[in-house]
Amino acid sequence: MTPYRVLLVSHYYPPHLGGIENVVHQEALRLAALGAEVTVLTSGQRSEESRADGVRVVRVAAWNGFEQRAGVPFPVLSPALLPAALRWARWADAVHLHDCLYLTSWAAGLAAALTRTPHLVTQHVGLVEHPSPLVRAVQRAVYAVAGRALLRRARRVLTLNASVADFVQAFGARPERVRHLPNGVDTALFRPADSAEERRLDRERFGLPADRPLVLFAGRLVPKKGYQLLLEAHQPAAYDLVFAGDGDAGPLRDRAGVHHLGTLAPAELARVYRACDVFALPSTAEGFPLTVQEAMASGLPVVTTDDPGYAPYELDREQLRLLPRAVEPLRAALAELTADPQLRARMGSYSHRYASSAFGWPQHAERLLEYYRGGGPEESRG
Repeated sequence: MTPYRVLLVSHYYPPHLGGIENVVHQEALRLAALGAEVTVLTSGQRSEESRADGVRVVRVAAWNGFEQRAGVPFPVLSPALLPAALRWARWADAVHLHDCLYLTSWAAGLAAALTRTPHLVTQHVGLVEHPSPLVRAVQRAVYAVAGRALLRRARRVLTLNASVADFVQAFGARPERVRHLPNGVDTALFRPADSAEERRLDRERFGLPADRPLVLFAGRLVPKKGYQLLLEAHQPAAYDLVFAGDGDAGPLRDRAGVHHLGTLAPAELARVYRACDVFALPSTAEGFPLTVQEAMASGLPVVTTDDPGYAPYELDREQLRLLPRAVEPLRAALAELTADPQLRARMGSYSHRYASSAFGWPQHAERLLEYYRGGGPEESRG
């Protein structure tokens, strides 16, 4: 029997670090493990094709100046993108686009239409409240034109939360084709520390204090993620802040009790989760970010912004702190948690139990194969 052929499309892919590329990487590995033949179409420093762990990766040369200069992750790919998209869409049984904001998705969506290959869209976020009015206007224009076409034609539109489900329907997705599909987490990699000694060694590895409560932020240092709110809420006498991510690190420099580790590979980031006591992410318009899932799998109590997107997950709100996006409630929650080890242990235990039962990558990949073939659960959860 011929293996099912899947073309996964993402603007970035490892070794570039970020949430979407980590999701696509895991999907590629898990689909290949289920017997699918998987090709990933993405950007790169140069055009090349490689294969690893049963996955073919096709990179098209791209200019990445927007990310380097303005923190906007939008690679501009060479004209070779469309021929590559046509070649691999013709080869594939299904084309799976990750977010319809990017050139890779536009080209692969057009190629899928021209070759009559069914396509699916995973929409990770809605409109990002970027501080630049120009960036916000461009987002709206792209979603209203290219995004609408991709969402309207999609066999399935997969969303991570109710807010994004509302967003895709507002921009043309057919309600009966929208499905809720959480990302998975590698629970073997992202896990609680096995012992106090492991935790001590992980702190030592990253130059973190051995005897202080540590509050971790993981993500890009951009306004959307809310890292500056954490700095405003910080009480240096009570705990230290740890930042893992790249971006505008200027506000972090020369501040008491603040540690910046930069961008970390997943295996290193998993060790930082284990080294810390609390995870905090006062972001906006993200619903249920992957870093929150990783923190829960690592057994950390979570403090993050409340969002309607959490509704489908039926979380116990006594066991997480879902807050208004403001300094005072954030300050109060962090003061409470860093002062109470028993509360942290109770909330962390809930986080780990929930993640272990709800965020399995194998189940995620099995659902994807059902959707590629036109099946899958019939409920539309928005």
